[in-house]
Amino acid sequence: MPFLTYESTLMPPQQPSFASLGVPTDIVAALDRKSITEPFPIQSMTIPDALAGRDVCGKAPTGSGKTLAFGIGAVARLTGPPSRPKHPRVLVLTPTRELAAQVASELQVLATPRNLRVDSFYGGVGYGPQLKALGRGVDVAVCCPGRLGDLIERGSVKLDAVEIVILDEADRMADMGFLPDVKRLLDRTPPNRQTLLFSATLDGDIDVLVRRYQNNPARHELEVDDDAANAAVHLFWRTSSGDRLGVTADLVVAAGPTIVFSRTKHGTDRIARQLEQRGIRAVAIHGDRSQKQREKALDQFTRGAVDALVATDVAARGIHVDGVNVVVHFDPPADSKDYTHRSGRTARAGATGVVVSFVTPDKATAVKRLQRELGLVSGTTTPDVGVVSAVIGTPPVRRPSDAPAAPRSTESGTGRDHRSSTGRPRRPGATRGAAPARGSAASAARRKAGSGRATTGGQRAGSHRKGKAAPVGAQRSGSGSRRGR
Repeated sequence: MPFLTYESTLMPPQQPSFASLGVPTDIVAALDRKSITEPFPIQSMTIPDALAGRDVCGKAPTGSGKTLAFGIGAVARLTGPPSRPKHPRVLVLTPTRELAAQVASELQVLATPRNLRVDSFYGGVGYGPQLKALGRGVDVAVCCPGRLGDLIERGSVKLDAVEIVILDEADRMADMGFLPDVKRLLDRTPPNRQTLLFSATLDGDIDVLVRRYQNNPARHELEVDDDAANAAVHLFWRTSSGDRLGVTADLVVAAGPTIVFSRTKHGTDRIARQLEQRGIRAVAIHGDRSQKQREKALDQFTRGAVDALVATDVAARGIHVDGVNVVVHFDPPADSKDYTHRSGRTARAGATGVVVSFVTPDKATAVKRLQRELGLVSGTTTPDVGVVSAVIGTPPVRRPSDAPAAPRSTESGTGRDHRSSTGRPRRPGATRGAAPARGSAASAARRKAGSGRATTGGQRAGSHRKGKAAPVGAQRSGSGSRRGR
C-alpha cells in the first residue's frame, strides 16, 4: 500500500462557494433551500478530492462540518440505477446510534433531489423496519458496526456492491473498541472502493486503518487557530458535592441550553429529576434508556422543549447539537480524552461556549492532573455565574429558587409558546434580540476565567494542505445565509 501523499496546494485566498468546488447544481440547490450557502474550511479542503474519486483522510474536530464534507462527495458520485435489495452502494460507519441517526438525516437532504434512499441501522431498536428498508433497497446505509455485523450474519445485507465507504469519527470507534469489527466489515467490501476517513486524530490505530484500507489518500488537516481555540472558556469551580445541583440550576437559568455530564446512569436520572423540582426543564439520556427514549430526549433538547440535557458519556460520543451554550462536568471525566469529547458539545462551528467543571475536595488532585494534560490554566475559582453570562452574552438573572419556572410549551391561543427568535423557549430575564457579549465584558470574563480550549492531539508536521477552523463570528451576515454544517 503506497504511503500517504502530502499535498502542497494552498487554500484559495477567498472563500469559495459550493458550486466553485464542483458540487452539482441540484445538490447546491438542496443546500441553498436549507440556507447553507458557504462551505466550512474542511468542506472546501476535501470536497474536490472526494468528487474526483480519491480516497480522503481528513483530520478535523467535532463540529467542523465533516458530515457535509463526506456526504456531498458520496451522494454526488452515485450514478446509474438505484441499489438492489440488500446491496447498499455507500456505507457510512459511525460509533453511536445517535450519530448514525443524525448523519442519515443530514445526508437525506442531499439525496432527496436524486431520489436516493438513505437509512440508518443501529441496535437498541427492532429489526423489522430495518429489514424492510434493506428489502426495498438502500443507496446510502449509515450503520453502527455491531448492528451491521448482525444484519450480515442474518443474510439481510451484503457489502459486495459498496462503491464508497465512509468512516466517521474513526478515533471514537477506536476508543469504543469497534476497530476489529470495522476491519472485518471493510474486508467484505470491494478492494476498488473509494474510502473517506474522518477523525479528530490520525495516529496510532487510525494510522493503521489509513495504511491498510486507503490507497494514496489526499490528506487534509484542519488547523484550529487562536480565535477558534478561545471560543470555549474553561472554568474549574470549587464546590462541595451538595452545592453542585444549585450551581447547575443557576447556570441553566442564566445560560440557556446546557448539557450536564454525570458519571453514572443513576446520577443522571437523579440530577434531571432534582432540576425539574427546581423549575428547570430537564431530561436524562444514558445507556439504560431505550433507543426511543434516547431519541425523544435528544429531540426535546434540540427543539428547545427542555433546557438541560443530563447525560452520561454516551452523549459525548456522537450527539451533535448546535446552540449549546454551556457544558457542565458535574462529575469530572475519567481522562483528558473524555474531557475533550464532552466539552466539544459547545463552542461548535465558531460559536462561543463555556465549559464548567465542578471540583470537589476529593477530586482536586485528579483535576489538577487533567488540567496539566490538557494544557489548560491550572487552579480553581469560586462559582460565578456572572462570568458565564458575560461570555455568552446573556443578562444576569435570579437564582432558580427565586425565579418563576421557565414557561412550558402551550397549544392555546396562537399555538406558540414564549419563544425567542431562535425558536428556543425564552429564558427568564432574557430580552428579545439580545446580542452575544463582545468587547470589554466578554474580554474581561475571559481574562478572569483564563480561557483556553482542549484539543485532541497536535498538528502533524509536513507540507500537506491545511486550513483553519472558522473563528468566532465567522458566519456571514446577509440574507439568512449560513456556513455548511
